[in-house]
Amino acid sequence: MSTQQNFDVCVIGAGPGGYVAAIRAAQLGKKTCVIEREFLGGVCLNVGCIPSKAMISASHFLERLRHDAPEMGIEIKSGGKSAEINVNMKKLVGWKQSVSDRMSSGVSQLLKGNAVTVIRGEAEFVSPNELKVSASRPGETNGKTNGAAEVTMVTAKNFVIATGSRPIEIPGFQIDEKNVLSSTGALALDEIPKSLVVIGGGYIGLEIGSYLRKLGSEVTVLEAGSALLNGVADRECVQIVERKLKKSGVNVIFGAKAKAYKKMGDKKDSSYIVEYELSGKTEKIECDKILLTVGRRPNSDQTGLKKVGVAIDERGFVKVNSQRRTNFAHIFAIGDIAGQPMLAHKASHEGVLVAEVIGGMNRAYDVKTVPAVVFTDPEIASVGLLESECAARGFNDLMISKFPFAANGRAVSLMETDGFVKIIADKKSHVVLGVHMVGPEVSNLISEAALAIEMGALLEDLALTIHPHPTLGEVVMEAAEATLGHAIHIIQKPLSRTETTNRPTTATRT
Repeated sequence: MSTQQNFDVCVIGAGPGGYVAAIRAAQLGKKTCVIEREFLGGVCLNVGCIPSKAMISASHFLERLRHDAPEMGIEIKSGGKSAEINVNMKKLVGWKQSVSDRMSSGVSQLLKGNAVTVIRGEAEFVSPNELKVSASRPGETNGKTNGAAEVTMVTAKNFVIATGSRPIEIPGFQIDEKNVLSSTGALALDEIPKSLVVIGGGYIGLEIGSYLRKLGSEVTVLEAGSALLNGVADRECVQIVERKLKKSGVNVIFGAKAKAYKKMGDKKDSSYIVEYELSGKTEKIECDKILLTVGRRPNSDQTGLKKVGVAIDERGFVKVNSQRRTNFAHIFAIGDIAGQPMLAHKASHEGVLVAEVIGGMNRAYDVKTVPAVVFTDPEIASVGLLESECAARGFNDLMISKFPFAANGRAVSLMETDGFVKIIADKKSHVVLGVHMVGPEVSNLISEAALAIEMGALLEDLALTIHPHPTLGEVVMEAAEATLGHAIHIIQKPLSRTETTNRPTTATRT
């Protein structure tokens, strides 16, 4: 049995790029549908960004109860004796799931409220102008079930590919969510593993490994390279996180290449032996669970893209122009499948952009920078250029300085003083080129820096903007002052009179 439907805009994938594109297209008066095979909200809302942050928040709360509360004078007692704080993992996972369900339900309501038709199933192009949707399970189409139809044929004037990415596997480690976990399996554990081996020292592995360590797991990270988060974040920021990982008991082994694993015993609580190569020798480590986090690959081998001739590059990304059009003018691609950075907020930005292009607006992807956040302990947030990237862009004379959270009253009162805000600026123009943070709540502080770079702000713009006291945000202002050489709350070498008087004006903005 099959049905036929026609739309102005058909979005494939209801993740943070797809559902946003669908809503914006509908707001612009376009008859719109979104096709989703699994979750409304995609990986991010259901098994990625949101649930991982829920678990990270819970583990951070637990650590504060156990370690910071007594120092503050908060004593947790029961019957005259100190109470033991236990973790009910099933209940914790249930709470995490309620957070995801609430967010996904919100997406469903938004789509319904904007009259977006939701079609459940697996989409495949049969031609550049038509899709075949095979029902994967009963779903909703404006409140009505479409599960009775085995196949839905969809034609549209415009298509938006927003099918995302999936975890990369390596030889010897096939993800089954039982023995070898992806982030999805690691966020749905019924029990806290006694020991965990994390393969890959990227942001996903460090975020999940850190939260499980706080819950009580013994964690070992096998990183093939010589540094964690290599090329992802400022090296000085990463060093703060590495120090905290070591202090918390996470064992990081650099230069370790995972080769294979084998199961020890047949029982539910069996352990595993992971073999890895280190300095030309085979080493072994025992664990209860294995977490594979070596990156993600775009889902460009799905949806019949190659079959209908959609151009894909050598890395597997769909080729797009500045309006996110593919080699077919009416087919667009956004999010992870359209290239780096593979971040949810970049996908959402592209989703709005594409919908407005379809709506006739003059839009193009023309951002100076995309902020990135790593939810380790402490958090890392970056926007703009790294020091190593500045020379390649022609900036050879830089102004660089840091301001520590240890000198900030709000950070001291929170008992979270590790880290700093670092600002990189062009010495000639004072234009801010990059801002890199590590410390408490920097995920919430980085947006000010992103705005500064997008608007071509000078150091003086940040330094002369009054920030409320006492707040963590003051560190951004004081980092700008430090980069100018006249921080108040740290001791710096005084500037010469020439340096203090020879400053650019706003006319030097580029």
